Amino acid sequence: MKKILLLLVMVHLLSCNSAKNDNELLSPLRSTESDILEDSNSLHQVSVFEGTLPCADCSGIKTTLKIHQGDGTMESHIFELVSIYKGKGPKAKVVEKGTYNLERGLEDDPDGTIYILNWNKPETEQIYYGYYSTNPDKIYLLNNKRQIIKSQLNYSLVLRK
Repeated sequence: MKKILLLLVMVHLLSCNSAKNDNELLSPLRSTESDILEDSNSLHQVSVFEGTLPCADCSGIKTTLKIHQGDGTMESHIFELVSIYKGKGPKAKVVEKGTYNLERGLEDDPDGTIYILNWNKPETEQIYYGYYSTNPDKIYLLNNKRQIIKSQLNYSLVLRK
């Protein structure tokens, strides 16, 4: 009888702890970056850069990069990158969402800024954009060495919002 009573008390205690943990899991923290993007649109400043990047086998890549400034925490630094490959048909749209980190210094400009998209993923999945401190309204796609791509072609996006 004592064993059954002890077992019932243990089950009751465990169920109380389990309920508490479930409530903690239902806190306002988000589990995916897409949830954060949707919720943060009205809470934080968003910079929207647009332009058409060169494409080797299409007529250009219409690109929109949304940078959510967040509240200063790493978790709130989120981005959305939309690439539409012109002349490639209906499945030519690629949307990538994730987190970014900032780095100071772009080439000879120590006050320039580099956005490291997907900073928490392997280096092969990271994308780099940067701007000079004298012109933050124009952001450049960078190579894997975090340098502006030197070309006759236009690898920049312009701030729209």
